[in-house]
Amino acid sequence: MPAFTYRGRNGSGEIINGVLEGATASAVADLLFGSGVMPMEIKPAPAGALKKKEDTGGGFFAPKILHVDVLLFTRQLYTLLKAGVPIMRALAGLQESSVNPAMKSVLGQLRESLDSGRELSISMARHPKIFTPFYLAMVRVGEMTGRLEEVLLRLFDHMEFERFMRDQVKSALRYPSFVIMAMVAAMLIVNIFVIPAFSKVFAGFGAELPLMTRILIGVSNFTVNWWHAMIGIVVAAGFAFKSWVRTKRGKYLWDKIKMRIPIAGKIVQKATLARFARSFALASRSGVPVIQALTTVAQTVDNEYIADKVDKMRDQVERGESVLRAAITAQAFTPVVLQMIAVGEESGSLDEMMEEISSMYQSEVEYELKTLAQQIEPILIVMLGAMVLVLALGIFLPLWDLGKVAMKK
Repeated sequence: MPAFTYRGRNGSGEIINGVLEGATASAVADLLFGSGVMPMEIKPAPAGALKKKEDTGGGFFAPKILHVDVLLFTRQLYTLLKAGVPIMRALAGLQESSVNPAMKSVLGQLRESLDSGRELSISMARHPKIFTPFYLAMVRVGEMTGRLEEVLLRLFDHMEFERFMRDQVKSALRYPSFVIMAMVAAMLIVNIFVIPAFSKVFAGFGAELPLMTRILIGVSNFTVNWWHAMIGIVVAAGFAFKSWVRTKRGKYLWDKIKMRIPIAGKIVQKATLARFARSFALASRSGVPVIQALTTVAQTVDNEYIADKVDKMRDQVERGESVLRAAITAQAFTPVVLQMIAVGEESGSLDEMMEEISSMYQSEVEYELKTLAQQIEPILIVMLGAMVLVLALGIFLPLWDLGKVAMKK
């Protein structure tokens, strides 16, 4: 369908511009009249104009649509729809009150798409960078069942949980990251400035230096002479790792490895299981069939390894297996999860049991994140002590030996 650029006045008398699809210019004018816009000029849009308009990223310094923007939009749309406000009026009000220009543009495009006769889920699907597949699937279910307000509220709770976990992880890693960066900076300063100065002093003694001192001088010389190569290797390794993680196989292996990392692995595993349980409970309570719910959940867990296990569960359920049997075969869930699934299937309240699993793991993740700094602190102290010990042995042992020789003389 061709696209047209338009210029007109809204109900407040403000000049607005945009791009809209339509069979003819007259059809676009009818759409604008229907949305309360008085068209002043309508002309064919250049090729690719609509695609460019839908790219909400803009330039490097253009406003971005953040997770909190979608979170706020979901809550506000739920409130307006629950109050009985028609969806077109609700979107118009949210567009006018939005303080983020990028979000305001997206809301305008949603209104235009709805004006063209599309459903809300299809309109949102035109913005895949903003609305996730899980979000779209839930909105589609809400439209099909007539419970869009209820689905939006559950989506808001789900997104709030995701935001809480990310904030907790950032908060917990702030102190360890600062300590590690300080240790790396200290090692670089010592290797580049301190040890070379001491090596000149040691060279004038003409005596055999201790092994630890020779190692430190060798490392320092290598750092001074090859620092540019080291930086290049680190940057290249970083790019190689990112490229590897972007591949399907690399993402799968990395997500599997993450759950086996000491200390952090158990947090990743519990957070992933909490996300799985909450998504499954949300889909089940919204009236989604089990097979479709598993398909949707596999897109939400944000872990390719667990997503692969969930996909295999779905295949088994399609063949007639129970959810419990499929979960046991997947070998990705703890005994507690399996026990809750068994109780849920027997009692016919699988969604409630999944909600219980989500709440349980959410509480455990909160506790683990709050104590993460305390768990990492002993490791940091040992690393710091080892660094100080190596430097003390390497630098002060020769001075101590020379001092004893001088005292004997």
